[in-house]
Amino acid sequence: MAKQTFNLNVNGKNYNVKVEPDEPLLWVLRDDLKLTGSKFGCGVGVCGACSVLIDGVARRSCCIHVGNVSQGQKIITIEGLGTLDNLSPLQKAFVDHTAFCCGFCTPGMIITATALLARTPNPSREEIIQAMDLNLCRCGSYINIIEAIESFVKDQWRGKSE
Repeated sequence: MAKQTFNLNVNGKNYNVKVEPDEPLLWVLRDDLKLTGSKFGCGVGVCGACSVLIDGVARRSCCIHVGNVSQGQKIITIEGLGTLDNLSPLQKAFVDHTAFCCGFCTPGMIITATALLARTPNPSREEIIQAMDLNLCRCGSYINIIEAIESFVKDQWRGKSE
């Protein structure tokens, strides 16, 4: 297949990339745009390590061909949520609750949690578990991940009642 130029809006910036249309979005993000926060885990959309937000929906970037990303869709990677110097409140909650061990799954976990919280700002524990259920953590940090999300929710609602 011949390379084509695609205009992608990633983390609020527009990029033109020349790649084959069937190139996985993950590889375009990592190799062409040097956004390496999204990880290659399984390559078949099972583990969630490669998750990004596309128009606010958590999607597995290893299974989405760049040619299937529509012009104008907004892609957010973990780099678009915060930086080492300025973590988002959810990222900070993950740090505060040691919601990671090796950290490989963490970007996908945070992306998935961000999508959950956008559609359900005050989720129950069961809703958190259900939303996070399809993201795999080989280290088994699930309890800490759930507690980080619950803490974030509690802090957000506390701030609204003050």
